[in-house]
Amino acid sequence: MAGHNKWSKIKREKGANDAKRGAVFTKIGNQIAIAARAGIDPTMNSALALAIEKAKQANMPTANIQRAIDRVADKNAAALEEITYEGMGPGGVGIIIETATDNKNRTFPEVRNALTKNGGRIADAGSVMFQFTRKGVITVPATGEEVLLTVLDAGAEDAVEEGGETTVYTDQKDLAKVRTAIIDAGLEVSSAELQYVANMPVTIDDKEQAEKVIKVLDALDELDDVTNVHTNADITIDIE
Repeated sequence: MAGHNKWSKIKREKGANDAKRGAVFTKIGNQIAIAARAGIDPTMNSALALAIEKAKQANMPTANIQRAIDRVADKNAAALEEITYEGMGPGGVGIIIETATDNKNRTFPEVRNALTKNGGRIADAGSVMFQFTRKGVITVPATGEEVLLTVLDAGAEDAVEEGGETTVYTDQKDLAKVRTAIIDAGLEVSSAELQYVANMPVTIDDKEQAEKVIKVLDALDELDDVTNVHTNADITIDIE
């Protein structure tokens, strides 16, 4: 499962930079607004609690977080719709694009163009999705046998050390519970979210090919309506 981790790490670093410009707030705000539909009390709504935590980690102002939650009761606010698209990238890698939009007639062409202009294409529904499993993914900025034992005791299905951190995988319904257990055990959590994790990663060990894959993933991630991008590309070389 380690294959998607390099892209996940790039996304987090990119997100930290975007947050300084405020570019990421719209994406997280949409995620909060959608999660809040199931209840505006984060103590009773784990999806909302995770979205709020993600917002705080991006230094999103409290007022912005509250505005996103308040959209649930605002009859004048545009209704958001969650739409997931499937695509193929350079080298035949699979891509899952999650979006939150108030106008799918705007979002679909933007997603399609980001793919086609960067060596990819939109794919038929179901033709890529079967290559992935929806899982909880938690990042712990620490490694070692004790860390691995702790996260497994907390209920993780699997854990992989890479790049000085431990990526923890859970059943999607157990994400919030395992995250809480890891924190209660004394470990730091730098991110926790639901992701589409590749069942069989596609190895990318050529620098030029890896750069092409990252380019299309970046183009998709930069779209305002896109909330998350996942790939089965296992980039095994350093592209920095």
